Amino acid sequence: MIEYSQALLLITTTLVAVSTIAYLGAFFAVRMSVRGAGPAAATAGQTGTVIINTGDGDRVVSVTGGVHRAPIKRFTVTWWAAKSTQMSLVLLTGSLVARTIATGHMPFSNHYEFAISFAWGMILAQVYFEWRYRVRTVSIIVLPVILAMLIYASTLSYQPSPLMPALQNSPLLTLHVLTASIGYGASVVSFAAALMYLLAPHVRWKGWPREEVLDDLGYKATVVTFPMLTLMLILGAIWGNVAWGRYWGWDPKETAALVTWLIYGAYLHARVTRGWRGSRSAWLLILGFCAVIFTYLGNLFFGGLHSYA
Repeated sequence: MIEYSQALLLITTTLVAVSTIAYLGAFFAVRMSVRGAGPAAATAGQTGTVIINTGDGDRVVSVTGGVHRAPIKRFTVTWWAAKSTQMSLVLLTGSLVARTIATGHMPFSNHYEFAISFAWGMILAQVYFEWRYRVRTVSIIVLPVILAMLIYASTLSYQPSPLMPALQNSPLLTLHVLTASIGYGASVVSFAAALMYLLAPHVRWKGWPREEVLDDLGYKATVVTFPMLTLMLILGAIWGNVAWGRYWGWDPKETAALVTWLIYGAYLHARVTRGWRGSRSAWLLILGFCAVIFTYLGNLFFGGLHSYA
């Protein structure tokens, strides 16, 4: 079953790579078509309309603000890219299930397995937010991050190892890492929205999402991230008491996870109570995602009780 799991993972990585190339290709192709439109594009910008590429030519449509649920025209490059990403989610789920069957426990017990779980959470977030809010341009940032995580996982040893005693409380381990995977996965969407927000003033393309749309998308993704990280910390504390006899020990990974939680909490607090929006909020979301990556990789340098993950 381990071989089946690895085969599914390889196909997943290939599909994500294809989706990444397709979205980037479509993005640059539309930019070139809009540039070629010349006066028509300028007129669209003045009258509250935009030119979009439907796969068989450009057409002008009216916009009124907000996040639009415009359907993807079937059998275009972006349609195939979206379907490829959705299929990669199914296959990566199958890979995790196959590994679970092979090892007898959920695949959350070492650095390799959490890399795959982290990638699964990011793909899940990408598929959900693309379906729910139709801000597809964020894919040009989200998908390369997912691809980088999958490639990184391929450099690690995939051979299963016996569970260490601290990891033998299966329900707590499963819930703890599952909430981390979902929370960390959603954070990549808020990161992409924030980065695109900061780039927006420098991008001269009508198809780039409006700043208020990106600001709102970053907030909606954080509304998923923060409660998941809260549950992760609570479950981790309970698990720590069972495994090591204390709820909190200022282990490097625990401390980094707490700092990450505080950053996202500060973002939500500043937005709700102080009305923070715009660049300041975007920088907080970028800082939060950097903290997520540090939390995942930091134990490789600082060790601690979480050195296995």
